[in-house]
Amino acid sequence: MSTVISVAGLKKSYGANQAVNGVDLQISQGEIFALLGPNGAGKTTTVEILEGFRDRDSGEVKVLGFDPATKGSAAQAWRDRIGIVLQSTEDAGDLTVYESVSHFAKYYKNPKDPREVIDLVGLGEKVDALGRTLSGGQRRRLDVALGIIGSPEVIFLDEPTTGFDPEARRAFWSLIRNLRDEGATILLTTHYLDEAEALADRVAVINHGQIIEVSTPELLGGRATSLATVTWREDGLTKSEKSENPTALVSQLSSRFKGEVPELSVKRASLEDIYLEMIGGANE
Repeated sequence: MSTVISVAGLKKSYGANQAVNGVDLQISQGEIFALLGPNGAGKTTTVEILEGFRDRDSGEVKVLGFDPATKGSAAQAWRDRIGIVLQSTEDAGDLTVYESVSHFAKYYKNPKDPREVIDLVGLGEKVDALGRTLSGGQRRRLDVALGIIGSPEVIFLDEPTTGFDPEARRAFWSLIRNLRDEGATILLTTHYLDEAEALADRVAVINHGQIIEVSTPELLGGRATSLATVTWREDGLTKSEKSENPTALVSQLSSRFKGEVPELSVKRASLEDIYLEMIGGANE
């Protein structure tokens, strides 16, 4: 697949603070790519540079073959090809859903049909509702509608499900998958590791302005070959043992207990376990 986002040696400092320190990334067409990292790791700065909202100090950046730092009419043509869904937006709550989406459509040369977009994000029943009357999940869906109305080839999603309840989050995940299936490339930042695991084709972990690793959620940090933790109850105590061959250990326990092993569980490292180990246990 073709490369849609290319970053090489990206650097950005704020005074003595090196926010981004030599980031390299390659994101292919049609991927959902998650950028993970603790607060202050460099996620936001990196994404804002890719979106063209912040200048870089050095390095090479191409999004759809275009340098986001370029100014002028060429930049406007490029912006017609990307969609941005910020963590929070301030727009007119006194406009209806249809009025908001229709208004944003006027900023693009080849916008989607507003009613089709409203249906796509699951707001068909709220088309005439005022923005201020929407629930948090519905408000977020409207944000996405505004971000995709221009038929973007690349979509930037910043913490898209912050504050969602579990049901709303999973419904939103389905929407993101639908956008990918329609051909969009999606760069996602999130603090929810289950979200990254459910959605992302690949993830990158960034900390202290540098990429630690880029991999699939299943293979990140050697997760697939990590030791399994076997836990059971014995002599009134909960015992556990790490093993590279948990099946053999369970078999030994079964023989010792002559059958059922009390409160047996076998668990390999979760994506969150691996992630926290990679960033040194930094608090999110």
